[in-house]
Amino acid sequence: MRKVGKYEVGRTIGEGTFAKVKFAQNTETGENVAMKVMAKSTILRHKMVDQIKREISIMKLVRHPNIIRLREVLASRTKIYIILEFITGGELFDKIVDQCKLSERESRRYFQQLIDAVDYCHSKGVFHRDLKPENLLLDAQGNLKISDFGLSALPQQGVDLLHTTCGTPNYVAPEVLSHNGYNGAAADVWSCGVILYVLMAGYRPFDETDLANLYRKINVADFSCPSWFSAGARSLIHRILDPDPESRITIQAIRNDPWFRKNYVPVRHGGEYEDVNLDDVHAVFNDIEDQYVSEQKEDNDMGPLIMNAFEMITLSQGLNLSALFDRRQDYVKRQTRFVSRKPAKVIISTMEAVAEYMGLKVHSRNYKMRLEGISANNTGQFAVALEVFEVAPSLFMVDVRKAAGDTLEYHKFYKNFCSKIEHIIWKPSDSTTKSGSLRTSC
Repeated sequence: MRKVGKYEVGRTIGEGTFAKVKFAQNTETGENVAMKVMAKSTILRHKMVDQIKREISIMKLVRHPNIIRLREVLASRTKIYIILEFITGGELFDKIVDQCKLSERESRRYFQQLIDAVDYCHSKGVFHRDLKPENLLLDAQGNLKISDFGLSALPQQGVDLLHTTCGTPNYVAPEVLSHNGYNGAAADVWSCGVILYVLMAGYRPFDETDLANLYRKINVADFSCPSWFSAGARSLIHRILDPDPESRITIQAIRNDPWFRKNYVPVRHGGEYEDVNLDDVHAVFNDIEDQYVSEQKEDNDMGPLIMNAFEMITLSQGLNLSALFDRRQDYVKRQTRFVSRKPAKVIISTMEAVAEYMGLKVHSRNYKMRLEGISANNTGQFAVALEVFEVAPSLFMVDVRKAAGDTLEYHKFYKNFCSKIEHIIWKPSDSTTKSGSLRTSC
């Protein structure tokens, strides 16, 4: 187990262009957190220091019930660690895929929470620029939490970030695609409208495999609402998905819309008056080469990492460990897993062979793998990360997660990949499954 300062660091739970997110536990308080890890070399190479420092400072000052809380910022000699609130309810995207679509009442409740949080951040001068269901999490009570607010779209200079590194452009406003500059508030409103459509329809309003056709449809807002949308929802969505940012409905007008106001309970929060200390942010960025915490790394050459008890319990969100291997619960998620009784080296070699057969580029080291390819619509990179853990003697769990690309494309990949490695997946007998033992997720 690796340690960074007072934090015991576990498995990777998320991955993006500039950062990885690790599960960690505060050894002093026992609190579970998410640790976002960024390489200093990347930050310096892209000249991102000032912007990231500003945005992290803003994120630490932001205090809203529907936005993930940033706890503190640390640094080692080579990395910066952003400590975030750990959310256990999964992604809103998973719920949409699982249920096909949400009811109008439930969609409206999530949309109300989304607008509340976005409006609050706009009042602080913070714009997300990459709002989509994959960036919306749910807490244990089922409330929406925006992740990576102001951090998911880091550099503006020198990098065409908003539609290359952020994956799918399906949620991006037409003025963002034009590269002529745009109003961050109006662009976020457009993305909120696409999200509302997806919640209620179960699919995206703009969804073409050909990128040129996709851009054309977004630019003229060429979409239609399903028959089950109410007149009120239909009217509001058309006012939001207005290709002209000047005439597009504002957040204040959304708040006054009759459909939006139905069963609306404004969120109450007093967090903005909390005393927030930014000393850790200044220490990390004002002396980026010198300030650091102790960092202890494990030796991975001896075999797969052993997943300890606190990680397994947190991963299963309770004491019922069957959730680790339950296909029904995990099949549609961006982070999925299966178990095997084959030796770890056999698992790795089998996955490498299958990935190469599927035309993917394979990077493998210390029982960790990264598979890379081009997305189906050629809009950017598609990547998957895999890691083998030992959960019991002669029993291994393979953690599979999307690292880059579209989540729906990842779902298709995972189903295809599992069908080709079926012979190494452990399938308990029916009697074993009924008695409460572990089940495979493939």
